[in-house]
Amino acid sequence: MIETSDEITPVYPAATVILMRDTEEGPEVLLVQRSKAVRHMGGQWVFPGGRVDPEDAPENGDSYLSAVNAAIRETREEAGLVIDADQLEYLSHWTTPEGAKKRFATWFFLAILEDDQEVEVDGGEIALHRWVSPAAALREIDDPDNPFNLMPPTFVSLVDLASHTSCAAARSTVRQRDALMYAPNMVFIEGGICFLYEGDAGYGTGDETASGPRHRTYMVNQRLEYIRDAQ
Repeated sequence: MIETSDEITPVYPAATVILMRDTEEGPEVLLVQRSKAVRHMGGQWVFPGGRVDPEDAPENGDSYLSAVNAAIRETREEAGLVIDADQLEYLSHWTTPEGAKKRFATWFFLAILEDDQEVEVDGGEIALHRWVSPAAALREIDDPDNPFNLMPPTFVSLVDLASHTSCAAARSTVRQRDALMYAPNMVFIEGGICFLYEGDAGYGTGDETASGPRHRTYMVNQRLEYIRDAQ
């Protein structure tokens, strides 16, 4: 669950990488589990990533290139995998909603792995890893006997990628569209939270009951549901 705060919270730049590989059963993505001892999102399954550090910034200070450098560094540090900028496809950008205790502006990248590198987590901040198809991960989320903790950006990204039958298809789709922008309006409802995204009828007002198009994620009673009307 998202920790909230009444204070003005700074927004830190960050980068996340969705590493994808082809298998005989279809494409899989890499998820890593943050150590339960870590205060922020301890125990959560996430994609490798983290804050943009000062040393990630190029000489011209470009924020996008800073995120690319951070994505490459974090992938190496958290998963032991070496990738380069040419492998990164800009998938989406997520800004943590106002009211959250910690806020990030995070670039999400897709990277296709085409070699046989082995994942090596650090055993500190990252405890475990797993390769899983997006569809299988979503089925686990729906299984009440197999709790599988994800935050909305990870969940929505899996939904976005679940329909693709190959890494090439996923990469082609991402290349042919603009990056998806998410700056949620967080609304507390009975049993949990509704995250309203741009395009939702209630986005501007924070009224999740407003009539009209839907683009939102529900996090209710520890269950996640993403709704997006056909565009």
